[in-house]
Amino acid sequence: MIYTVTLNPSIDFIVRVDGLKLGDLNRMTEDFKVPGGKGINVSRILKRIDSESTALGFLGGFTGNFISDWLKEEEIATAFTQVEEDTRINIKLKSDSETEINGQGPMISDQAIDRLKAELATVGAKDIVVLSGSTPASLRAGFYQELIEIIREKGAEFVIDTTGDDLKEALKKEPLLIKPNNHELAELYNVTFDSVEDILPYGKKLLEEGAKNVLISMAGDGALLFTKDGTYRSNVLVRPLKNSVGAGDSMIAGFIGSYSKQADAVEAFKWGVACGSATAFSDDLAVRSFIDELLPEVEITKID
Repeated sequence: MIYTVTLNPSIDFIVRVDGLKLGDLNRMTEDFKVPGGKGINVSRILKRIDSESTALGFLGGFTGNFISDWLKEEEIATAFTQVEEDTRINIKLKSDSETEINGQGPMISDQAIDRLKAELATVGAKDIVVLSGSTPASLRAGFYQELIEIIREKGAEFVIDTTGDDLKEALKKEPLLIKPNNHELAELYNVTFDSVEDILPYGKKLLEEGAKNVLISMAGDGALLFTKDGTYRSNVLVRPLKNSVGAGDSMIAGFIGSYSKQADAVEAFKWGVACGSATAFSDDLAVRSFIDELLPEVEITKID
């Protein structure tokens, strides 16, 4: 089983406004609401590529009900921990440029933390747990490390998609997969990259520090995969870019969904690129038919 953990989910309220004028009345030309949160996005894409998962995390209030009802409609298993305050709403304002206004998230009680940990402690030795996204401000620093300890005690594998100290500390625990983009990688090591070649030593460094597989997304320059068996680069699929939200989560879902079935990192990389690209070229998360259309276009080359 694959489990996803979203500590600070949201409703993403996506609004389109032509020619936004600050300080004036603006009218939406389009709006829609979808479940948000990186782990939830992973679960939704996993379902579309025929990989089952169970979504964990904190949900509360009418906004939390919206998310749980949506996932039930998509036939995604859930075991969320209920909290008293409402799950946050994030505004994605699309006009001449894209603006995001993200909520802080609810207060999380010690009792809710204990319930989440108890749920996580049911994972088994063949399971994969995907930890991704931000944490509510009310959670103590290093909370991800507490969850990783539970996962490792149960003999399960984990994926972590976050940045900064949480990522650095997680490397010591040998994650199955991490997926920083090129900017996050540069920030992690306090360097700058002028070319793809500049990135290569730092992808290998992540392996040396504990990661089993490393995906580096590079937007218009494709993506890189670092494994103990070599370094691989994908080509760049060409379509109009529509959506920057969820593409990275879709890449993780494609990789883990494939890897969980055959433990082939290169084939999993191909699926990750197809799923991530399909979402980037869609208004919402990618649908299966589009993923299948793009999959034959993905070319993986071993570069080292």
